[in-house]
Amino acid sequence: MGYKSLEDCVIDLERHGHLIRIKEEVDPYLEMASIHLRVFEKKGPALLFENIKNTRYRAVSNLFGTLERSRFLFRDSIERVKKVIQLKADPSQVLKNPFKYANLAFFALNALPKKVIFSDTFEEIRISDLPLIQCWEKDGGAFVTLPIVYTEDIDKPGVMNSNIGMYRIQLSGNEYVQDKEIGLHYQLHRGIGVHQTKCNAKGEPMKVSIFVGGPPSLTFSAVMPLPEGISELTFAGALGKRRFRYFYDKQGFCIANDADFVITGYVYPNENKPEGPFGDHLGYYSLKHDFPLMRVNKVYAKKKAIWAFTVVGRPPQEDTSFGALIHELTGDVIPAEIPGVKEVHAVDASGVHPLLIAIGSERYTPYYELKRPQELLTIANHILGTGQMSLAKFLYIANHQDNPQLHTHNIQAFFEHIFERVDFENDVHFYTKTTIDTLDYSGDGLNTGSKMVIAAVGKPKRVLSKEVPSTLTLPDGFRNPKWVFPGVIAIQAPKFQDYISENQRIKHLGEYLFHKHKDTLQGIAHIILCDDSNFVSQNLNNWLWVTYTRSNPSHDVYGVGEFIEHKHWGCKGSLIIDARIKPHHAPPLEKNPEIEKRVDRLFEKGGSLYALR
Repeated sequence: MGYKSLEDCVIDLERHGHLIRIKEEVDPYLEMASIHLRVFEKKGPALLFENIKNTRYRAVSNLFGTLERSRFLFRDSIERVKKVIQLKADPSQVLKNPFKYANLAFFALNALPKKVIFSDTFEEIRISDLPLIQCWEKDGGAFVTLPIVYTEDIDKPGVMNSNIGMYRIQLSGNEYVQDKEIGLHYQLHRGIGVHQTKCNAKGEPMKVSIFVGGPPSLTFSAVMPLPEGISELTFAGALGKRRFRYFYDKQGFCIANDADFVITGYVYPNENKPEGPFGDHLGYYSLKHDFPLMRVNKVYAKKKAIWAFTVVGRPPQEDTSFGALIHELTGDVIPAEIPGVKEVHAVDASGVHPLLIAIGSERYTPYYELKRPQELLTIANHILGTGQMSLAKFLYIANHQDNPQLHTHNIQAFFEHIFERVDFENDVHFYTKTTIDTLDYSGDGLNTGSKMVIAAVGKPKRVLSKEVPSTLTLPDGFRNPKWVFPGVIAIQAPKFQDYISENQRIKHLGEYLFHKHKDTLQGIAHIILCDDSNFVSQNLNNWLWVTYTRSNPSHDVYGVGEFIEHKHWGCKGSLIIDARIKPHHAPPLEKNPEIEKRVDRLFEKGGSLYALR
């Protein structure tokens, strides 16, 4: 179904039982986020907040809260969009099956942006009139959490050379002048960076338009990683079955005619202000740093506008459904772009960027028995040199031929396959002093850290233990070993002090285990050092989150019987990852107990959300 507006979408969702209206007054400071998080945890419906304190506007959240609802929003177009993306990735498909793709040319053409006459449906307002939603207690202020940020190429102006992306926007707090300045936070490998670089080179400000609301296809297109040559606006038109309608205002800013809100402004060269903190999708706060300042020009709103927002935090959250739908639409694209790749999975439970798992093919020397990774290492380098995958810290890659039934979305089975086969003396490879995700504070500076690749091939080299070895002893300070899953145990370690003392402590642990328990640990491939081994061993998601958000490969990877030979690191026994919280890490997100008590009223008898109690 093609929605003309967010209001159309809300009505359709309500008609089909996918939305609840919240009529009670709610506070945009922490309350709305708390309500959203509770409903999301219950896999509940979308929420329309009709009575928000200090604003006359309504707000909607949890639109994409489940993969099923995301599919429902685009139920009439999703299959054709898949075919368009497949065709872009591999044009030869049209020759192999012309009838399958016969109607796609018209479909794509019908998605081209459409310029319309200046609209009088907008009224001019101020930033302070908006729903100023703050999701976490230590956030620097209110943020736009579903912004559609539009910029154009100063050398090639026009919508077909534009970029849209979802870069968080800080509306209040810090040093921003209320109603006149807002913060624009974008990270590495974003198209907006190219546009700002060109503007800076000319000494001119970059014009920015921020859209909020409108058809959900426009919001989704802002997070969609598209193949080169496919416009986000064309994609939005195709997915939403409605062309992106736009006009330019008197100052030359592009206005999305179907958006509910539009904020326009200028980003001047070398003009930054502190932005953050912000509770982010790794489950921690991203801290305060200087990011581009946007001087507000105009703020527009439809007369009955609806503010779209989400809440991010420790995954899974609503953005998990974004990722699932993206994978469904683009699952065949990466294998087409990277020779030898079968699958790549950015693991949501680990915060997405910290951990990639992949399956590739070994085809270099089929005439020899395969003993070490060859093509897998070439593929790994290609993956880490491609777009946002280059932000990953850990990449594990398996050989398809070793188990054709293996898939990356069965995460535990994938790791068991790797840990059965990996040769830790030869198959661990480091990249030091390189880039990692901006939101990841496990490295040694903003955007900086290291990477590790583990490639495993061949027949199993070990039988994975299904319990903690009964004879296992530990040196002083280490305690409470817990089995996580076959081949993996968690050990509780003393509170982290500093890298000098901890290097000595963990190397002593490795030597102790090597000399005393070399045989005992034959079935243990991986040891995780942590602050709470009960928590880490509780479930797979806890292990993924703690291990890969709290470790920097170059600083936190050790081994039982570790060695360096000709600049190559390896170990003769188990791989050890130190995933304790370090002093430089960002604090984890925690709910406010008073706010939690306050929102109980909505889930009690007579409350709008009583059915979800």
